Amino acid sequence: MPKINKPRKGSLAYSPRKRAKSPVPRYQSWPLYQGDPVLQGFAGYKVGMTHVIMVDDHKNSPTEGKDIMVPVTVVETPAMKVAAIRAYTRDSYGRHPLTEVWAGELDRALEKRITLPREYDGSAAMAAIKDAISRGAVEELFAVMHTMPYQVSGVPKKVPELMEIRVAGGTVPQQLEFLAGLLGKEVHLKNIIQPGAYADITAVTTGKGTQGPVKRWGIKLRKRKHARGGKKRHVGNLGPWNPHHVRWQVPQMGQMGYQQRTEFNKRILRIGDDGAEICPQGGFLHYGVVRNPYVLIKGSIPGPVKRLVRIRPAIRQGEHVVRQPAIEFVSTESKQG
Repeated sequence: MPKINKPRKGSLAYSPRKRAKSPVPRYQSWPLYQGDPVLQGFAGYKVGMTHVIMVDDHKNSPTEGKDIMVPVTVVETPAMKVAAIRAYTRDSYGRHPLTEVWAGELDRALEKRITLPREYDGSAAMAAIKDAISRGAVEELFAVMHTMPYQVSGVPKKVPELMEIRVAGGTVPQQLEFLAGLLGKEVHLKNIIQPGAYADITAVTTGKGTQGPVKRWGIKLRKRKHARGGKKRHVGNLGPWNPHHVRWQVPQMGQMGYQQRTEFNKRILRIGDDGAEICPQGGFLHYGVVRNPYVLIKGSIPGPVKRLVRIRPAIRQGEHVVRQPAIEFVSTESKQG
């Protein structure tokens, strides 16, 4: 008889599969950059999908130079505000925040997210950062930025999301000067990344609650003779008697979805200022009308509609060449059937 080969079902790459702590994704690493100081991230809200007709500009592609249809995801990207400057230092125990410099006038909507400082001496905090920089004690500078969801009609929330965005390029004093000029001001996506570039898209996936091993891991249903008591959707066995322990590799029921995921090297096809250019008749399903700046991202991205999406310049870009996309048509047909 032939040897039966059945590899295990489901990937063990993301374990333990538990719920994300927050709908706001967090980055642990940032791309290398040489040049003038720049911010390395932005955030928006997932709107939905449509398609565009563009010229295939990939070298050696079978359809190079011809019109092709490309599915795109629309993300609404209203401006973000820089609320504070945060400095980090490092010692033998790791990296620690040194201090923060908050803007003089903060958005009143932030009162529902954090306790705003009432009597705060920003000049003293700035002096402490400059002194630490002079001693070489500051390792990195981050901008504490927040979204403005009250400008988005498709998202039923008013409370901003706070996040850290790294500043790269130049020296640390140049980065501090760059951030001081942005403190309390609005920042737009087109100041951070350009059309044709590649980016990493991070979001929390759609939550599916507690699911069994068949749906969660893709195991087969048990046969009639093996499913005593009608338990067809159970795993065959949990392991040997000895050692008397259930290994974590055994497919079992548990949380499915609502986990942070990053898709690398997604191409930015267009960054627009007027959402009416790409909004279909009747608006997008389960979202509505896009009224703010937007970005078209090639392909699909994680998360459901209205989910917060973070955009970071590609950290694994490799040999990708940045080319200006030639988009000839954006579908605005109704998505309601």
